Formats: sequence, structure tokens, C-alpha cells
Amino acid sequence: MASEAAEPDPRRWRSLAVTLAAGFMSLLDVSIVNVALPSIQRGLEASEAGVQWVVSGYALTFGLVLVSGGRLGDALGRRRMFLVALTAFVVTSATAGAATSELMLVAARLAQGVAAGLLTPQNTGLIQELFHGAERGRAFGIFGTTVAISTALGPILGGLIIAAFGVENGWRWVFYVNVPIGVLALVLAARLLPRAPRQAVPLRSRLDITGIVLLGSAVLAVLLPLVRFEQDGLRRLWWLLPLAVGFGYAFVRWERRVLKRRGSPLLDLRLFTRTPGYATGAAIATVYFSGFAGIWLVFALFFQNGLGYTPLQSGLAVTPFALGAAVSATLAGRLVDRWGRRLTVAGLSLVAAGLALVALIVPHVPASATGYATAGPLLAAGVGGGMVISPNTTLTLDRVPTRMAGAAGGALQTGQRLGTAVGVAALASVFHAVVNDDGGNYPLALSFALLCSVVLLLVALTLAILDAHRHPHRHLTVRSRDVTEARPFE
Repeated sequence: MASEAAEPDPRRWRSLAVTLAAGFMSLLDVSIVNVALPSIQRGLEASEAGVQWVVSGYALTFGLVLVSGGRLGDALGRRRMFLVALTAFVVTSATAGAATSELMLVAARLAQGVAAGLLTPQNTGLIQELFHGAERGRAFGIFGTTVAISTALGPILGGLIIAAFGVENGWRWVFYVNVPIGVLALVLAARLLPRAPRQAVPLRSRLDITGIVLLGSAVLAVLLPLVRFEQDGLRRLWWLLPLAVGFGYAFVRWERRVLKRRGSPLLDLRLFTRTPGYATGAAIATVYFSGFAGIWLVFALFFQNGLGYTPLQSGLAVTPFALGAAVSATLAGRLVDRWGRRLTVAGLSLVAAGLALVALIVPHVPASATGYATAGPLLAAGVGGGMVISPNTTLTLDRVPTRMAGAAGGALQTGQRLGTAVGVAALASVFHAVVNDDGGNYPLALSFALLCSVVLLLVALTLAILDAHRHPHRHLTVRSRDVTEARPFE
């Protein structure tokens, strides 16, 4: 077992480029559709509830299948799952673009979210499989850049597409644009991605169907009230949250039972107790996304409803964050082996400081100067954001055995989706409450929402500081065999 380490795949960097191009599309579709909602409503004569389901339905099914998608990649091979999921994403994107009714569009978006949820964990799993040591840090740095850019560019690209193709049918091209990119990525992935060795164990014994159902039910019961927040979801669906606790408890009990019987659990819970850095990194990611992801909604509400910006102008106003994150994420990926958790601490400090400065500035500058006044602090916050996602992902997954990389990455991203849903609901609640209670004072509403974000970021910062003190000299593993051969779960 401890024989010589396999040589790195010479195609690994080209493989990474292909998988991240596909991952970029799936993450972009979280936000790009927001600016197309008025166009969709006109083009299909859709109801307000229907167009909201176009957004929330995708987020719901995306988060619902992440862990299952990662486990399927571990069991069936990441190349196979990547090709299947990408094919489904291309087909559902084309179906959404060709939709002739509100119902057809919502159904296509639900299916598209499932495809994206199956696709996304294969990215982190393939990075774990193909890269090791300092190279893995650089690969995750590029992954972090992709996440940062896709999150911030969605509103800008959506606005450009609507402007280019017109209000009536421009929304269709928001979906159609995925088709040629996806087809090209499919062809290249089929040529470049490594094939998994055939497994003699039957598929049924490698898949924990009961675990999939229990975890899916728990995630659904949490996400549904949160993603339907704008439609009074928390007030009408609050009863699902206690059910989520029950399903979560049943899932933990079942997974422990599967382990005792030496079966193959959906998610090996020993990842959280015996894998150095995994539990803390997952907690930092969840809390960080709670504070970070919701700012895009409140910025859009502030610039468009409060200052009268167009969707494109609103997207351009937050571009400094994306630019800062794109540069720093790549650099942070190269430095994570040397600086470790200290990068996360520095990044979280910068994000919190940048957003706090925006919160202090906005109520005191004229509306015409707001975009210019916030550019500097947003750039600083973006630089910090790039120093959080890629180093934290690298440190969290570094000691995970490669055979579990898909499920572990899926669980990490499920936490991020849950954090996103919580953050969007919390920050939007604060923003709307201040606007309604203070006679439409949008600058004050943005300030309070951003201060709420800062509080959550400070919680994540505290976790990172504690972890940095516990492991001050931690370095990345040189090769995946360093983890696999250690047999940390036996």
C-alpha cells in the first residue's frame, strides 16, 4: 500500500480549466437571473410568485443534492459524474431558454439546480485527486477566484445580455449562453479528465439511499423557508425548521449505524472529529457565507430601489469587490502552504473592515457620489474575500482522504448554501425593516444590513483566530497518499 506515489497527471491543469469553466456557469446562474426577472415577467406574462421560483427553485435544488452528488462522484467516478451532470446542465439550460410558459421555466430551473448540485462537488473532488501539496493550494486559489468572479459578475453579465438582446427575449439568452460553453466543456472533459478504475463492489452497496433521503429532507426543511423568505416563507413554513432538526438527528443516528455495520455511509461523520481542520473550516465557511452572500441582495436593493441605478449600473458599482477578490484569491492560493490559517484571519479582518467602512460612509455622502465613495472600501473587502475562500477550502479539505473528497466537498458546499440562505434572509430582513420603519431611508438601511454582516464575519474571524492558535505551524500534505495511507478512520 505504501508503494511509490503516482506521478502527477500531465493534463491536470488543462483538466482544471475545463472543470472550472463548467463550475463557473453553475455558480453564475445563481445570480445572473436576478436582473432578468422583469424581462421574464413580461415575456411569459408570469406571476410574481412564478418569477421568484425561477430564482429560489434553483438555489433550493442546488443545495439539496450537493452531498449526494459528491458521494456519487466518490462511488461512480468523478469523470463520469461530471460528464453526466454537465450534460444535464446543458439540456436544462436550453429547456429554460426555450420555455413557453411559467410552469415550464420553473420546472427547467428546478432540474437545472439539481444538475448544478451534482456538478459542483466534482470540482473540489477532482482538485483533491489531481493536485497535491503547494500545487493543491494554487489550484484552490484559482477555484476561489472562480467563485468570487462568478458571484460578482452575474448581475453585470445579465444586464449586458438583456441590453444586447432586448427586454422581450433577452432573458432567454441568459440561459442559452450556457449551451455552447457547456458543449465545448463536455468535449474537452471527455478527452482530458482521468478515468476512475472499475470497482467490483455493486453500486447499491456503495450508495447509502436512506442517508440520502434523510439528509435531503433535513436540508430541504431548512432551505425551503429561507429561500422563500421574500414570499413570507419563514412565517408560513416555520414548522419545517423543527422537522429539520428531527431529520438531522435521524441522519446522524443512521450514519453511525451504517459505520458500525462497516457499510458505506453517505457522509462519514468521522470527517468532523478525526480529520484535522475539517470541522473548523466547514464552520468558518458556513458563517462567512452567512455574512458575505447576503450583501449582494442589499446592495442591489440599495442602488436600484434607493438610488435609481439600472441593473447594469448596480452591478458595476460592486465590481471593485470582484476585482479585489479575483487578484487576491489567486495569490492566496500560492501562499496558503506558507501562511496557513493566518491568511484566513487577515482576509476576514479586511472584509469586516471594508464593509464596516461602507456602512459608516453611505449615510453621509450625496447619492451622486455614493458609487465613488464606496469603491475603495469595497476593493479592500474584495481583497480580503479572496483571502478567505480559497485558503479555507484548501485547509479544510487538505487532510480528507481522496476516496471521500466528493462527499466532503459536497458537505462543505452544503454548509455554504445554508449559510447563504440564512444570510440573505437575515440581511434582507434588517434592510426592509429599516426602510419601512424610517420612511424609505435607504442609506441607513444599507448601513444596518452591512453592520449585521460584519457581526457574522467577526464570528467567523473568531473561529479562524482560535484555529490559528491551535495549529500555528500547519503545512499542507505533500501528496494525497500522505492522507490515504495514514488511515485516519481506522
